Amino acid sequence: MSHRREHVLYGSSQFRADVRAPAVGKVDDIHFIDLDRRDGLAVSNHLKWLANELPVTFIYVDVGLAERRFFADGLTGKNVALAQTARRWTRLGVEPFRLDTDEGRRHWRSLLKTSEHRLVLTDHRPGMLLRNADYFFERTSGHIGSYFTLLMRACYRAIRIGTEAVTREVLDGVRLDEASEQARQQLAVAMAHGKITSALGDAS
Repeated sequence: MSHRREHVLYGSSQFRADVRAPAVGKVDDIHFIDLDRRDGLAVSNHLKWLANELPVTFIYVDVGLAERRFFADGLTGKNVALAQTARRWTRLGVEPFRLDTDEGRRHWRSLLKTSEHRLVLTDHRPGMLLRNADYFFERTSGHIGSYFTLLMRACYRAIRIGTEAVTREVLDGVRLDEASEQARQQLAVAMAHGKITSALGDAS
């Protein structure tokens, strides 16, 4: 069972035999919390209360939180020592995919392979995404959010026009976020000159 309250989502613990699986909750868009305001501090305190009272591991998702002094509860100077958030939360960075190492290329190709298995389109064939691995990177700069937006919009378009497959023609008709569109031309040039590629030496 799941419970939702605004941007707070958590799943109740599941039981299998005598093993209790830990519940995990996700809190998104926390950059909207302004810790310089009284209501912002109230929201932060409520998140701490949830973590204390519920048997749930919370995952807080957003960008630029350190720059916004979120881990310092918005406090400055000597008052930073009074902040509780930094000692309650463990920060885990999520970097964009990279193609400058074999390991990075394997991770990128693995993402596309995994996506293949989840596509439900009548005329989609295994390998259609992987054959366009360079193209997907060119379009998204290796950012996971942009990648899934491109793939999702391409699927919607494929269904709408009756293609029922994620082809280059379908992908070319999808507009993406401005950051990805701006980076695309430079990446396309680098890939055309062989400076960036998703291909592995063993072509796996």
